[in-house]
Amino acid sequence: MKIFFPVLVASLTLALLSPPSVQASGEHGHQQAHAKAHAEAQPEGPRGGKLLKQGDIALELTIFENGVPPELRVYAYQQGQILSPDSIHLKIELERLGGVTDTLHFRVEEDYLVSAEAIDEPHSFDINVAARIQGKDYHWQLESHEGRTTLSARAIAAAGIETATAGPGELAFKESLFGVIAPTTDRRFTPMAPYPGIIEAVLVTPGDKVKKGQPLMRIKNSQTLQRYVIDSPADGIVSEQYVNAGELAGEQELLEIVDLSKVWVELSAFPANIEAMAVGQRALVYDLHQHLQAEGEVFYLAPMMSGGHIARARLLIDNKDGHWRPGMHVKADIITGNRAVALVVAQEAIQSFLDKPVVFVRFGNTFEMRMLTLGQRDSHWVEVLGGLAPGSEYVTKNSYVLKADVLKSGASHDH
Repeated sequence: MKIFFPVLVASLTLALLSPPSVQASGEHGHQQAHAKAHAEAQPEGPRGGKLLKQGDIALELTIFENGVPPELRVYAYQQGQILSPDSIHLKIELERLGGVTDTLHFRVEEDYLVSAEAIDEPHSFDINVAARIQGKDYHWQLESHEGRTTLSARAIAAAGIETATAGPGELAFKESLFGVIAPTTDRRFTPMAPYPGIIEAVLVTPGDKVKKGQPLMRIKNSQTLQRYVIDSPADGIVSEQYVNAGELAGEQELLEIVDLSKVWVELSAFPANIEAMAVGQRALVYDLHQHLQAEGEVFYLAPMMSGGHIARARLLIDNKDGHWRPGMHVKADIITGNRAVALVVAQEAIQSFLDKPVVFVRFGNTFEMRMLTLGQRDSHWVEVLGGLAPGSEYVTKNSYVLKADVLKSGASHDH
């Protein structure tokens, strides 16, 4: 049993935006006739398609795509009876936005004519039908605009619609990890007394910024009773004070000085992350409010996983302004690879229409959907494998306004 799918999408089943015009002429100057009818009055054919009628002749147009690319099937009738397709010569032109015209040629198949060319998306075009049936020439013209809307310049500006040109780009793949800021081990200093003695004065307190060579503490040597000073070994901040005045300075640490001009980012990496990571990879670091970003590179990956199946990854970042405080929780994007692709669009441009990804292409003040086949993506760009021509001007911002306008008009996609 044959199964027919009469779905010429918006073109023939939704909205014939202007009445079709029909012309018939005989081979030897037979009488010419013109017929106009509103789309609502256009009858449906026996197979559920749209009928184009003139006198006792009718063509029924359907799209079939059961296991094949969409193809146009045309049935011819005379007084309601199917005509043999062998006696019919047919050509159909689909005029698309952008000055592109698809010319369809037909071959006989069973009791209908089928297009040799697939009906590419979008199914939005002006349709010109030319047929020769029983020595007479017939012409029909129809408008079929699926997923298309036109706005005034003022409406476009008010909606904040912005566009870009689709073209080649580079995808940056990343692993997103969480971690914590820590001081570097080579910038942590814990001065000790070279000679045992009594601490007479502590000249700094925790939180003080100090310069290299600045006096930190005064001590009286227990054996010689001479006084000496402990100087700061580096620029930094006093982070800990372990002794007080009057105490004995022996072999213990006296203070901790930390240079935080550079800090580590200690990240937790799971097995799936580690597989894609390597020493030397570039990294972008954000605080948890996404307010600030620093850049560094991976210089250490732990050779072993912890009991929780986590490995330590470590970055070094600049911290001259002091924003990155030890203990602060952060997020880092590790750039694990790049790939050049032939065609990309901005992720924010993509809308979903009937569960398919679409973008809107601009032609002057008219916008039309393009259904896309997508490939890989990164945080900003999506690879386009099909459905959009390079060089197309597509909407990047506020395309939801156009989608709402199309939905408001009652558009659908019947296949």
